[in-house]
Amino acid sequence: MAKRISLHEFQAGLARRLASARDTRASALLGIQAGKRNWLVDLTEAGEILAVPPLAPVPLSQHWFRGLASVRGNLFGVVDFAAFHGDAPIAPVGHARLLLVGARHNLNCALLVTRALGLRSVDDFEPVAPPADADQPWIGQQVQDANGNPWTRLKVADLLNHPRFLDAAQP
Repeated sequence: MAKRISLHEFQAGLARRLASARDTRASALLGIQAGKRNWLVDLTEAGEILAVPPLAPVPLSQHWFRGLASVRGNLFGVVDFAAFHGDAPIAPVGHARLLLVGARHNLNCALLVTRALGLRSVDDFEPVAPPADADQPWIGQQVQDANGNPWTRLKVADLLNHPRFLDAAQP
């Protein structure tokens, strides 16, 4: 026969499990690679990760603005995150992925990345240096993993609100 517990005990246990789940999610990071650089995105800021659908080019736009993608009937502007930082453009094939980052901020924006590297814990990294460039406020803390590989924290809100990112028109 199943063990009987009171409603109060059940609610207290449920509250503990929910708090624990929130703490785990808050400390989880999504690892992505864009060009040769590894990035960490807070899971609360990251959206869906998709295989790259066909992209519709947009004339007279910056080279890093790759076009529009239809995701379940909604159009998303696609930014080649490596090319945005001056690296070689990412081919939208193979391991390349779209990271939908703007949904939380009511923007239909996706980052084209070289590959998704999976979930990481904040505890897996140690700080190396503070953000280096005031002209790029979306670049967060520089950290490294146990193997000494460098990673950069991405501040999604700062990226999505930056005038350079918002101005995809060709000069």
